[in-house]
Amino acid sequence: MLSPRQGLLRPVGCGVEELRRRRREREAALRRARREQQLVSKRLLRDDTPEEAEGGCVASILGEAEIQQFLWLAQRGTEEKEREGALVSLRRGLQYPETQQTFIRLEGSMRTLVGLLTSNHALLQLEAARCLHELSHSEQSEVAEACLPATSYLLTYLAGHSSDLIELCLYTLGNLIVESEAGRRQLLPQGIVPALASCIQSPHLPVLEALGYALSQLLQAKEAPKIIIPSVLASSIPQHMLRLLQPGPKLNAGVAVEFAWCLHYIICSQVNNALLITHGAVSTLGLLLLYLAGSVQSSEDAGLELLVCPVLRCLSNLLTEEAVEAEGGQVQLREERVVVSVFILLQFLLQKHPSLLPEGLWLLNNLTANSPSICTSLLSLDLIKPLLQLLPVSNVVSVLVLTVLCNVAEKGPAYCWHLWPGPLLSSLLDTLALSDTEVVGQSLELLQLLFLYRPEAAQAFLQQSGLQALKRHEEEAQLQDRVLALQQTALHR
Repeated sequence: MLSPRQGLLRPVGCGVEELRRRRREREAALRRARREQQLVSKRLLRDDTPEEAEGGCVASILGEAEIQQFLWLAQRGTEEKEREGALVSLRRGLQYPETQQTFIRLEGSMRTLVGLLTSNHALLQLEAARCLHELSHSEQSEVAEACLPATSYLLTYLAGHSSDLIELCLYTLGNLIVESEAGRRQLLPQGIVPALASCIQSPHLPVLEALGYALSQLLQAKEAPKIIIPSVLASSIPQHMLRLLQPGPKLNAGVAVEFAWCLHYIICSQVNNALLITHGAVSTLGLLLLYLAGSVQSSEDAGLELLVCPVLRCLSNLLTEEAVEAEGGQVQLREERVVVSVFILLQFLLQKHPSLLPEGLWLLNNLTANSPSICTSLLSLDLIKPLLQLLPVSNVVSVLVLTVLCNVAEKGPAYCWHLWPGPLLSSLLDTLALSDTEVVGQSLELLQLLFLYRPEAAQAFLQQSGLQALKRHEEEAQLQDRVLALQQTALHR
């Protein structure tokens, strides 16, 4: 275990506290920028049975007369098969935007469909729900708005016994929530949050996955931080979400992915992250991180790789909360296993999803920022070289790698002792040859820390034409002060 020594710094150039302040300001801006929401999306369930295909139920655009005929047959047909078949034909026709527009313009059509939804005939009810689901998936906002009279019934059926109907209602509600503020205003007083809290205890995995989707749509609404998320946090939903994210043989990838994104949206809102921490969110996510690292190493990850991004984001953002320290949440994370897991995931992302590398590095940044023990693990496991190998990937990756190294260097002389000699100095000289001001600026700050704590590194820098490398940035307004400060530090060591 390394123990940083206290030391006096000469008042030359830029001090450690000033460097720390600058980086914390930039990191705060980055955190704000990373609270972006996912793009609006809708889900569509289509499960045409072989019988439908064999029966010649070919989807086609329907006119007013055909729609009226199918609705009349569904209501008044003499045989059950005939009534169900009429709704199947209507539902298949509603796959077309032209039919959808005709349907909502036709007087009484929605009222009739809602009536069929509330019938006592289970199969008719299910087919009517499928018709509504087709309409809810429409890209035309007026079509989705026309479905709003059905929302109270969709909510009521969430408490029913048919898991197929519950799943369908959840996806339909999720589609209606996503772009209709009027729909959300209508659903909240109707009790959508209590209804979702009840559904989350379902033993049916398709229901839970559908619930995660509907909830994630609700949590992304622009009014969510003020109106929706406080209500969700006051319910039993957070505890059950964390239960469903517990690693182990019962973890279902589809369910876990949906709820991991839900957790991400709640955390980004910063409404009451302390509550999540008291419920054990950091511990659960930390264990899930270890589990994911093990799963991506095997060829049978069963879709768990989709969990990597939301889990990394959730942990990264929670680690910026003061409540983590107060609750002892980082105790679970101050282990070599966590550092190893992060590097396993970084290697996995480098090979499979390089665009997600910043997610893993952002977590490593937040882990090392205030934890000497994590920095110690990074050094004792000899992980500086693998970290430096990520520098050429992109400018964004370079900045984060250099920020992590700054976190290590600012811990003091004992930590810098392990950073130099080694490949660090030559890597930093390479980054100084780049034109990206953010990458170069971060390199300058790391060199400043290294020179303050390891004067020998400054001498080596000068011997390797370091001053010439700095000269190319002397005229850049954003870098001038830091270049001058580093030149002074290097020449006075």
